[in-house]
Amino acid sequence: MSTGHPEGTMIAVVGPSGAGKDSLIDFARQRLADNDDIAFVRRFITRNADAGSEEHHALSLPEFDDMRRAGRFAVHWGAHDLHYGIPAETRDQLAAGRTLVVNGSRAALPDFLAAYRNLLVVTVTADADIIAERLKSRGREDEAAISRRLARSQQEWVIDCPHHQLIDNSGALASAGAEFVRLILATARSGIPERA
Repeated sequence: MSTGHPEGTMIAVVGPSGAGKDSLIDFARQRLADNDDIAFVRRFITRNADAGSEEHHALSLPEFDDMRRAGRFAVHWGAHDLHYGIPAETRDQLAAGRTLVVNGSRAALPDFLAAYRNLLVVTVTADADIIAERLKSRGREDEAAISRRLARSQQEWVIDCPHHQLIDNSGALASAGAEFVRLILATARSGIPERA
């Protein structure tokens, strides 16, 4: 059944801890706040609302499990002793032609591909020494935990997705942020860019 307008695109932002995904998403959110065709998805996460830099819906593990069983998530996954869920309502927003941006997970990309017909994956990268410095400055983890995260960040990840873009966030946030905003606007205007 046709809805009378093209289906929107889900832009899933992935990359290692410390690459600056949250900062990049926040940069774009602030600059695109007045654009009704673009929305930034708030994830459901089993951690306190005041933990971490990401604005999210905080859930207990039993609450998360209840929502999962009720089919309230389009995609869900676990990582680092936490559980993450993308609301099922995102499908309705995409059907209405909106472009959505969400903080995703490289490990959950097969589920994103299954859930969303129009998916653009944006991998955020940064130099290893910059990632290390960012992780240390957070003050959330000890040296051993940071070392484990750095080891994971250096793994070769094959992004098996037909539409994929890479953004290097090693330098000034304004530079990578402007590139990300241009990509979101181009996707909202014309669909997934051909070079993706």
